[in-house]
Amino acid sequence: MIIIRKTSEHFMDFSSEARSYLKYLEMVKNVSIHTIRNYAIDLNSFKDFIELNILKKKKLSNKILKSADKSFSIKEINKWVVRNYLAHLYDKKMKNKTIQRRISSLRSFFKFLMKEKKIEINPLEDIQSPKKEKPLPNAINFDQVEHLFNTCDLETYLGLRDRAIMELFYSSGLRLSELVDLDRNDLDEDSFLINVYGKGKKQRIIPITKTALDWIKKYLNHPNRLKDTKETKKQKDNGAIFLNRFGNRITVRSVDRNFKRYLKLSSLGENITPHTIRHTIATHWLENGMDLKTIQMLLGHSNLATTTIYTHVSTKLKRKVYDKTHPRA
Repeated sequence: MIIIRKTSEHFMDFSSEARSYLKYLEMVKNVSIHTIRNYAIDLNSFKDFIELNILKKKKLSNKILKSADKSFSIKEINKWVVRNYLAHLYDKKMKNKTIQRRISSLRSFFKFLMKEKKIEINPLEDIQSPKKEKPLPNAINFDQVEHLFNTCDLETYLGLRDRAIMELFYSSGLRLSELVDLDRNDLDEDSFLINVYGKGKKQRIIPITKTALDWIKKYLNHPNRLKDTKETKKQKDNGAIFLNRFGNRITVRSVDRNFKRYLKLSSLGENITPHTIRHTIATHWLENGMDLKTIQMLLGHSNLATTTIYTHVSTKLKRKVYDKTHPRA
């Protein structure tokens, strides 16, 4: 059974309304016991904060404590109470994810009270939840890039293809979907440029390194591309650059599966995916002095804010190298 802990005699209406709300979730909304338990935890946390900071210590400003008497009604909970509660959670070094849940629970609770006409103003109305914490994208150093790329068997047609794919990822920071969609006429060998269609079919023309272009040309000109062998079939899709072993355009799933195989062969012990290589080259561009606006254009980001995350990745990577190599770290 979910329990709202006993409260001060001066704040009895909160516990009563909280129990009614949890009962409503259970009986009307058919919410799971696990979810109801989380709501109870969050409501208890808020109730304890009010008792500790308003009813006992009375340290909040007069904006919060409207009356001079010892009682405190649920109707007196306003946005200043909630904001001080938010500050309290941050002071306790709680994770954003936990704070988001606490505020979400309160938001639902006070909506219920509004619906039941127990309060006239929702104290959560102007309160914004903290932004979700986005994990930093994974990036690897240049030595790891080379080690991974060198696992491809260049004596085979498919190994040559996979090396060309890896080099193109690191050359131009393509998304996986963009790479598999590339056609031969998207490649301008004379100008070292490729025509890419990104999210929303937005077109961008981006440079390709001579190294990556050389690997692609070796792959395109390999004799096995035009004949059947024990391992592969001749090309059936004349437009696509990268083909699977059956001669058709390679798929996203195939590239992902190949990366997992090469990762295992490399023994790098990290979760390196095609998207990791995209993050890696963006980080390396930044570390070598490329401005964020250019990186944004190359990666096809519609918003510069998305690109700025690489400033944090760069710092993280440098710190990792520093800690590993400094004699007194």
